[in-house]
Amino acid sequence: MPALPTATRLGLLYALVFAGIGVAMPFLPLWLASLALAPETIGVLLALPIGVKILATAPLMGLVDRGVAARRILVAGSLGLFLTYAAMPAAAGFGWPFLAVLIAANAVAAAPLVPCLDYLSLAAVRREPRLAYARIRLGGSLGFLAASLGGGWLLGLVGERAGATVFLAVLALVSAAGSAIFLGLRRDGPPATARPVAAPARPGRMPPALLLAMGAAALVQASHAAVYAFGSIQWAALGLSPAAIGLAWAVGALPAAILPLQVLHGLTFGATQLGVMAALSRLAPEGARGAAQGRYSALAALASALATLASGAAFRFGGGSTALALMLPVAGLGLALALAAGRARRSLD
Repeated sequence: MPALPTATRLGLLYALVFAGIGVAMPFLPLWLASLALAPETIGVLLALPIGVKILATAPLMGLVDRGVAARRILVAGSLGLFLTYAAMPAAAGFGWPFLAVLIAANAVAAAPLVPCLDYLSLAAVRREPRLAYARIRLGGSLGFLAASLGGGWLLGLVGERAGATVFLAVLALVSAAGSAIFLGLRRDGPPATARPVAAPARPGRMPPALLLAMGAAALVQASHAAVYAFGSIQWAALGLSPAAIGLAWAVGALPAAILPLQVLHGLTFGATQLGVMAALSRLAPEGARGAAQGRYSALAALASALATLASGAAFRFGGGSTALALMLPVAGLGLALALAAGRARRSLD
């Protein structure tokens, strides 16, 4: 049987990984709410994995620059997600501190998954210029969409408390199998940048334009924190069914003008992701692309963790509108850094 084209294999892997995100993002907050936890506790538990990624992502992605196959990291991380999701219902029975420990372990497993896929995709694009990162990454949006819709329908039948973590565990296991099948467990082989590097002794030097672009992207993505943490809870309080909530999240992954507010969320996420990936591909120093990928992910995690904690407090004292209003200055600062990054990039030309 002939091997699938590179873009197809990577697109399918994006779909598998983002299918889990498409269930966790809308429905894990509802699962936590079903445990009768306070909004502040939910905010802490949702910020915790983001905070863990601050510490875990850069070191894990640094392994790629030291020769560890990104494929192996994908398989190991997906298996870690399977084990932790499967154990979450039992941990919840012992109290939220036990659940917090398991959520932290889950975050370590999840931390390198999307950065590894981005690393492999950008390497493939550099190796084969006819490929387009945006088209490969579309697989993630489609996987997110399908899982949000399917998850909403399924959890509407069985309930969030009974089905959310089970569904997530199954998706993680499928993702591990897909990583092993589509990519194999051999070394990644020589990527586009695997030529002898002239000066690997200074891998940490990042151009100012790249640092500004990374900061801008991190802030814009962090401005979504209130929606990620409390959007589903707010919509459920307004009477929306799990299926309707899943539909709203699925629409956020589509680049079409329906349900305008969620579409705007999808567009800002997608445009920011494409922009920062382009900056990383063009400006990250040779021999440190994995580290640069990890540093951006860690920076984005830090910004999102702080925004999630702040939105939890705002939601507790002022409701959803206050939490959302708090995100406006975060997005504004991201815009300012993006403009500064553009000026810094032009100064290099």
